[in-house]
Amino acid sequence: MGEPDKPEPKARRPVGGELIIPLAAVAFTLYYFSTILDSPWEAQVNAFFVGSILIVLVLILLIRLGGAVLGGQASLRLGGLIEPLSVAPKRLIVLLLAIGYVLLLDWLGFTLTSFLFLAAAMLVLNDGRRAGFTIGLAAALALGGYLLFVVAFHTRFPAGPVEWLLGSVF
Repeated sequence: MGEPDKPEPKARRPVGGELIIPLAAVAFTLYYFSTILDSPWEAQVNAFFVGSILIVLVLILLIRLGGAVLGGQASLRLGGLIEPLSVAPKRLIVLLLAIGYVLLLDWLGFTLTSFLFLAAAMLVLNDGRRAGFTIGLAAALALGGYLLFVVAFHTRFPAGPVEWLLGSVF
């Protein structure tokens, strides 16, 4: 008789892709901390409170995923992040839009740059369907960001034409 069938080793779940956004969020949070040092103390307290919660949650995620990697249940491969290849062009476009956001922020200001990024990214991701709704949603989110961060928290984001126009109202 032949050898009994050996069970195939269980595939380790790729978790490398799950680390990109949390690590980028921590990097952005640390950068944001450095930009608010001259802000009013209320804004600093709010930023450090929210940022600290984010950092603690990312640390918990890193500990959890690190345990899975060390235990052989997971690997640091990117896995589903780069698959299926059919969505890779959309991912690349959104990445380029994010880079463009950072590059244009100082010239166009927080609100207009946020609107353009959100509208373009959502249109790319939903293949341009419901364009009117998408643009309206992007406008509402950008205006909400302006009202929350600039008007309510007095955060000193780069000012552009929208901030100059609305600054006379608020």
